[in-house]
Amino acid sequence: MITVQRESWRGIPLLHIVEAANQEKPLPVFTYYHGFTSAKEHNLPQAYLLAEKGYRVLLPDSLYHGEREEDLPHQQLNLKFWDIVYQNLKELQVLYDELEMRDLMKDGRFGIGGTSMGGITTAAALTMYPWIKVSCVMMGSPKPVAFSKKLIEDVRASGAELPVSDEELESLYHALSTIDLSLHPEKLKERPLFFWHGDADPVVPFTHSYDFYHDVEGHYKNKQAIRHIKEPGRDHKVSRYAILEMTKWLEKML
Repeated sequence: MITVQRESWRGIPLLHIVEAANQEKPLPVFTYYHGFTSAKEHNLPQAYLLAEKGYRVLLPDSLYHGEREEDLPHQQLNLKFWDIVYQNLKELQVLYDELEMRDLMKDGRFGIGGTSMGGITTAAALTMYPWIKVSCVMMGSPKPVAFSKKLIEDVRASGAELPVSDEELESLYHALSTIDLSLHPEKLKERPLFFWHGDADPVVPFTHSYDFYHDVEGHYKNKQAIRHIKEPGRDHKVSRYAILEMTKWLEKML
């Protein structure tokens, strides 16, 4: 029987999904981050499928989301996008340390994935944490600098006034460059990496993951360790096909 437990690890609310018989056993772990304005519960389908295959799955709520929601106006929440990503990155280390302390992780087999903002978090985490063994980016961008510039361009195109100065924007771009996987591809070190993206996505540019994949796949000796699935006509919503393909790939890699 698969159990879904609502827990809080060092102040981080999460769902802990695992086969009941394996509750206290060290297992390979997969942590999955939701997208912007979403919440942990929305990723239960992939968590259930992975738990069935013997994984321990953690679904955290990001800052200002789910159990941590603060009823912020949408425009104010938009301005906190990168704060949320940075908090995800900080808390990922907390979750990893907690798993080790509780002896719940088998042989350091730790994977991370995420949807949209969660996919952006995932790619950025690869620039920081060498202990990540496997990662899955679902319609996310490995190019946070380029993505941030696109968001600013969208605001300008709408005619809205930017609430930040040019100097503040340059400071943001500089900070994001340190966690931009496309600017630090050497940090991948041939770790297994999976991309899925619909080519009609109006939110996160499809070309970000597609171009990056083609830039780095030639450096992989094991070609099965890096994969990009393009789903024609798919917009900004993860399909069942994408979830099933991610699950099958993870079973081979983690």
